[in-house]
Amino acid sequence: MPQFSTKHRVRHAATEMFDLVADVEKYPQFVPLCSALAVKSRTEKNGTTILVADMTVAYKIVRETFTSRVTLDRSGLKILVEYLSGPFQRMQNRWTFYPMGDEACDVEFFIDYEFRSRALAVLMGAMFDAAFRRFAAAFEQRADEIYGRQRIA
Repeated sequence: MPQFSTKHRVRHAATEMFDLVADVEKYPQFVPLCSALAVKSRTEKNGTTILVADMTVAYKIVRETFTSRVTLDRSGLKILVEYLSGPFQRMQNRWTFYPMGDEACDVEFFIDYEFRSRALAVLMGAMFDAAFRRFAAAFEQRADEIYGRQRIA
């Protein structure tokens, strides 16, 4: 049952990082392995935004699409992604953004997943692990491009 977690300080405000991660339609531009993402629905409920989205991941000849429910809790600076359908037995990930003043935050990312197919797990498992390790860097680099590089006092 693979899982990965990381907590990393970045030189951007927590709200900026939340907004960047919440902008899921832009993922194909910079997220490792993400070749497409389509939001199927968007609803507001109790101060949160709930998306249902299809994400396609591709590596060499393998291309898989899965559907997730994404709960964007801006007031709590948390994003929860819950698996609905696709090649996984289960998958859940969450982002939490901890403000560290006005110009920095700690970004915590956690994912827990299991492929439905043993063959797909063997084929994609190592690549997924490597991609998750590059996720934090990809989002931080994207923030630098969009918001500019901040200085930490």
